[in-house]
Amino acid sequence: MQLGMASALETLCGQSYGAKQYHMMGISLQRSWIILTGCAVLMLPIFVFTEPLLVFIGQDPAISAVAGTISLWYIPVMFACVFSFTLQMYLQAQSKNMIITYLAFVSLGVHLFLSWLLTVRLDLGLDGILTSMVIAMWIPVFGQLIFVFGGGCPLTWTGFSCVALTDLVPVLKLSLSSGVMLCLELWYNTILVLLTGYMRNAEVALDALSICLNINGWEMMISIGFLSAIGVRVANELGAGSARRAKFAIINVVATSFSIGLVFFIFFLFFRGKLSYIFTTSEEVAAAVASLSPLLAFSILLNSVQPVLSGVAIGAGWQSIVAYVNITTYYLIGIPVGAILGYVFGYHVKGVWVGMLLGTLIQTIVLVFITIRTDWDKQVEVTQERLKRWYITDGNKGKPDSGGSP
Repeated sequence: MQLGMASALETLCGQSYGAKQYHMMGISLQRSWIILTGCAVLMLPIFVFTEPLLVFIGQDPAISAVAGTISLWYIPVMFACVFSFTLQMYLQAQSKNMIITYLAFVSLGVHLFLSWLLTVRLDLGLDGILTSMVIAMWIPVFGQLIFVFGGGCPLTWTGFSCVALTDLVPVLKLSLSSGVMLCLELWYNTILVLLTGYMRNAEVALDALSICLNINGWEMMISIGFLSAIGVRVANELGAGSARRAKFAIINVVATSFSIGLVFFIFFLFFRGKLSYIFTTSEEVAAAVASLSPLLAFSILLNSVQPVLSGVAIGAGWQSIVAYVNITTYYLIGIPVGAILGYVFGYHVKGVWVGMLLGTLIQTIVLVFITIRTDWDKQVEVTQERLKRWYITDGNKGKPDSGGSP
């Protein structure tokens, strides 16, 4: 939810940067902090009562107990994400990606060292891993805050402002639309795991599915990178008033991401279950992963395009439209078909996954159609109107920034 809501900042900051309304980026960042912190507080009960909630809906009590423990550790992670996600969107919108990359490397290195120290040397098990995760999640937050407050963004950060407390409702609406859009996508995979948990021999099925989803998640990080890149580029170009450059960026990024996805598609079809031995020594689980590998390969292929199109939607501010598309394709088509194939026809986890793939395929086709049929010159007009409506005069200058909306 927080990542989705933070993506509204990518729309606002990207378009403001393209229009050279630089000071509005700092104001938008502060507004997002207020909105996401409030959202995090409202979500606290879900993390506190995860175990009884899972037991209530019929999940295995042993698995629910572990999930409940992990969810409590995620509370500090949730508050770290409030700042981490928003700062990342803010910095990416102005192409300050290197500081994000450097901090990510530091965070990864610390995480790996602490994970080894706390689990292997000190034998703290799950608590050690989760302690390392919490520390690693806060490292980029403090690093990015020091960078921003220390003068790394002189044009876009001019200090805290009471103006950030005004006009919160329009930003909240866009944030909620963004959050719903992304949640509907992320929950889709979660429901796949949830439905698998009700099946016979659920432990093996969940182990195999977790391996497949981990591999898919690794590859999807590439597409997520393209999502961020195209979101920023489309927002920048629309803010700058260039429909032609926005379209050019979309074509190039989609083609590049799809080409990479095609390579991985062939790779995973060829190796099938052999990669599962990175995660497990169980022959039974490895065989289950091999059986699921074709579905994994097709998921990777679809995920090389779908996230990029979602990035286009974020850059253009279409979050509400995509949310409706996701509800229809995922929850009215994909999940019902998957449940029927998995439970009624007895295809188990394969049936559920096929239904999920069908929903993703239809969603991707719809997003391709919307993107192709869009009048991008009209989108420039819509963007300029939004920038004009939300513009606040820079108090430091007493007049609009050069190149901004009047």
